[in-house]
Amino acid sequence: MAVSISAVVLLGIVVLVLVRGGSVRLGPALICAAFGFFLASTGAAPPITETIGTVTGLISSL
Repeated sequence: MAVSISAVVLLGIVVLVLVRGGSVRLGPALICAAFGFFLASTGAAPPITETIGTVTGLISSL
């Protein structure tokens, strides 16, 4: 059975674990989230999305 999970949910869980574990403080985590939000509205978003799609496709084919 294949399980599908959104990259946003997966990365959100990772950030939550890092913040709660003390590896990353809340301020820098929020700054990184804001950076990602604004990066998504630039011209760099399509190549990043394509690269992530390619990598996940390669991983799923293994």
